[in-house]
Amino acid sequence: MLSEKQRTSRRTRAAQGWVHQQSGYIFLAVVFLAFLRAGLHAATPAQERSAGSGHPIPQLMDAADARFRAKLARQSSSLLAAVAEYRRRHARAPPAGFDKWYAFAKDHGSGEELRRRAALVAALPSIDLVRIRDGAARTLNVEMGDEVDEVGSRAIGLKTMLAKFVHELPDMDFPINARSEGRVIVPWEHRLYPNLTEATDSSVDNLLDSATFSPDWAGTGSVWEAWRRTCTPQSPARRLYSSLGAGWVGAGRDRLRERWHENNGGGASASPGVGGELEFAEETNAGTDFCAAPGAHYEHGHFFSDWRLLPALVPVFSPARAPGFLDIRIPSHYYYGGTRRYTYAWDPINLEQRAVDAMEVPWEEKRDAVWWRGASTGGGSNPPGFGGGYQRHRFLRMASVGAVEESTALGRATAVTFAVPPQPRPVVSSVDSALLAPEGPRPGTYMTVPVPLPELNADVMDTAFVKEVVPVGTEHRMGDSVELGVGWGYKYLLDLDGMGYSGRFMAFLASDSVPVKATVYDEYFSGWLEPWVHYIPLSAAYAEIYNLVAYFSGPAPSVLRAANLSATGAQAFVPASGSLFSSAHRHLADRRRELGDAEGGGEVGGEADAEVMLRSAVQEEGDRRLRRIARAGKQWKRTMGRTIDMEVYVYRLALEYARLWADDREAMSYKP
Repeated sequence: MLSEKQRTSRRTRAAQGWVHQQSGYIFLAVVFLAFLRAGLHAATPAQERSAGSGHPIPQLMDAADARFRAKLARQSSSLLAAVAEYRRRHARAPPAGFDKWYAFAKDHGSGEELRRRAALVAALPSIDLVRIRDGAARTLNVEMGDEVDEVGSRAIGLKTMLAKFVHELPDMDFPINARSEGRVIVPWEHRLYPNLTEATDSSVDNLLDSATFSPDWAGTGSVWEAWRRTCTPQSPARRLYSSLGAGWVGAGRDRLRERWHENNGGGASASPGVGGELEFAEETNAGTDFCAAPGAHYEHGHFFSDWRLLPALVPVFSPARAPGFLDIRIPSHYYYGGTRRYTYAWDPINLEQRAVDAMEVPWEEKRDAVWWRGASTGGGSNPPGFGGGYQRHRFLRMASVGAVEESTALGRATAVTFAVPPQPRPVVSSVDSALLAPEGPRPGTYMTVPVPLPELNADVMDTAFVKEVVPVGTEHRMGDSVELGVGWGYKYLLDLDGMGYSGRFMAFLASDSVPVKATVYDEYFSGWLEPWVHYIPLSAAYAEIYNLVAYFSGPAPSVLRAANLSATGAQAFVPASGSLFSSAHRHLADRRRELGDAEGGGEVGGEADAEVMLRSAVQEEGDRRLRRIARAGKQWKRTMGRTIDMEVYVYRLALEYARLWADDREAMSYKP
């Protein structure tokens, strides 16, 4: 008869044998239980990535800050230093009057051919003229006959900018572009071999003859067909399109467009912003090489403008220029003048700009969302059928998913990456710890989860068209026109190109919010405004916008739900006190008491509170950096984007132009 000890030993060995035989099933059961507790059974599993060398955004900001400080260090502190810096950059002496320009800036912070070409341009449609004679400026329009004084706002704006120093300038004419789009392009062959323009068919006189010049394309070409000729003959833009031929929308062009969209978003009907790459633009798209990537032109409406370009090297002054265009940049009249639609803190009664807009909102009360309102501009219809690819249309189609019932992308999701705060391990037995307690994301990690686009847009997007110019589909949200100041209630102010540059950018900089800018245009300030220091650049694909918000403002509620960290799931990350959450916990309690929460009675600890505290814990660093950008942009506008700074720029530009205008250019050089 077996003793009790022997019976116990036999039962133990039997149990061990059974466990050994069933170990595979036990392992699967444990894994399944762990998956259930981690919430990974729902939808696509979240992905965890190590912080490694850190999130890309702080690195971009630090590098941009270093570049801007280097620019400031190179500023000239004396006239001699300014002359030396000019010689270093341009390998020639500054223009005559440079000393007067320098004093003006310090106090406030072959010529015959050029004249002939300026006269030719001045007689063309959509060109106004600012004429200086005997130290006085006037505006006129030659094309309308008898030098009519009826001109556009851009010409009036430049005349006003010249007023303080026009008496120092020689006689000259400034042809001003009255269109939103750029006007001047020069084919590659003509830039390399200027004498080609003397050929009969392509001479400047023939190209710019006002009697035969057609203001629109009239079915005989397009902006893209003309623009791609600025590229080298070996470039994809020249070689590919030569094989497809010219003309309107054909099967070959449709195939090219489809291939471009397939490589950049998963098909022509795909909504942008559904990629999961944690990549961010270092700068805007003003440096895009359309010669090397011809398919990219489908994303920019100025290539579909109805208005004919000027294919010769002629002086035309425009507020902005896209890659490949040779317009001369001047400050926008929207930036220089004051209006309720385009000027921060504008007082329409006293016609003056106040220090703070009456609708400005304290930073802590701004919504962590992206705001935009505007018209559905973006390009023309030459050739027709490409409006859906224009900048504003693409973004609104993405941001409207969930806000309009007709959207075809209601089932789409986008991958969002966010930081996960450290959290304590639960105190459990060793067996439970090994088998049952999920570790969760480790401290210093990022989690990437697919988030339903309708839910995400509801959390972080407030965008809408308020006027239909280029036709829009039912997948775009439409809204009512609102005051410019409504945007000050949001931390992110989206700035998108329309028919040309965006005229609201300076107002956005002046506010206490952060401009998020996607543009293909260079403007007069482009060399002095630093992306990631004064504003956030956005790529033409817009794919990173959701990860931008997740970094700076923390994961939105929809992101937490997708990661199974919302509601009760979030409470596992929220210890009672003595952690990253403690300050948020106290702030929330104070806020609840202030509001006299009827349901909670001022107590904290519910599911919604846990979610709020989780967001607060991971957004502190991002919010601090976001506010730093807002303050830097505002400071730049106050110190380098003033009206006097625009006048200083125009003064220098006028001196350079005067030297080109002169017959004896050497005599127009500065001599100390």
